[in-house]
Amino acid sequence: MFGKGSKIYAMITGCCPKCHEESMYFDGNPFNLNKVYAMHEKCTQCGLVYSIEPSFFYGAMYVSYGLGVAFSVAAFVVSYLFFESSLKTSFIAIVITLLVMMPIMMRVSRNIWINIFIDFDKNWKSKLSK
Repeated sequence: MFGKGSKIYAMITGCCPKCHEESMYFDGNPFNLNKVYAMHEKCTQCGLVYSIEPSFFYGAMYVSYGLGVAFSVAAFVVSYLFFESSLKTSFIAIVITLLVMMPIMMRVSRNIWINIFIDFDKNWKSKLSK
């Protein structure tokens, strides 16, 4: 269910959404902020071009917004309800959470966005030989 061949696997690992054979990114570490968006142009295994159209990944901003809201709500619930912090402390917890999780959210939002449009193809090898 969460292994190779599933959308969730591709969204979490950042691998090619079509073949799941290699990473879409030059650097696997999202905390290397100079290269957080540096992507290969296409997959060397199946040949999928990642930027389907010009400015394709601008749509990932909407996904990133949703992830940011989810992380903010989670940080608020944990700090305010579980630790019974003040609102000011909860706000600080939200800001720190968003700053720490920003590189991960940037990558995962791109991964989610491309996986909305590209499906895993278990027969991609046979289609290359044709």
